[in-house]
Amino acid sequence: MQGFERVSGDAVRQNGLTHAQFDIIATLGNTTGMSYKELGERTLITKGTLTGVIERLEQKGLVLRERSCDDKRSFFVRLTPAGDQVFCDVFPKVIARGKELFTAYSDADFAVLEDALGLLRERIRANGACARHDGSDDGDRPTPSLFHLKETP
Repeated sequence: MQGFERVSGDAVRQNGLTHAQFDIIATLGNTTGMSYKELGERTLITKGTLTGVIERLEQKGLVLRERSCDDKRSFFVRLTPAGDQVFCDVFPKVIARGKELFTAYSDADFAVLEDALGLLRERIRANGACARHDGSDDGDRPTPSLFHLKETP
């Protein structure tokens, strides 16, 4: 993941974003928004870091935090029009860069790679390395996957 971030980082940095900030924008893109909990489950950002990242995006005018109607203790986060514009500008560039990296991969290559990474994930889980700092497991949290780069976003 760090290697891909280095390769795709130009488009992210040119827009004054960190990778964590872009992760939030990419996750919120094409949605009506989501709760902090949902963002935490769908991104690679730890619970302790999430609040600060969202606050900085809010200061830049890219996201809006609103109190949840269902639970006044939690927030709902969505992209502002400016944040949506950043998503529309940056996301296609990152996807295009990823497609360049994987252009020579066949469906069979992706299957082998996905199997190998799945095995690695299971071995990590078996050794307890995926336990979160709050003591809970990440369960079936969606794993960000570059294999979806073959699909059009």
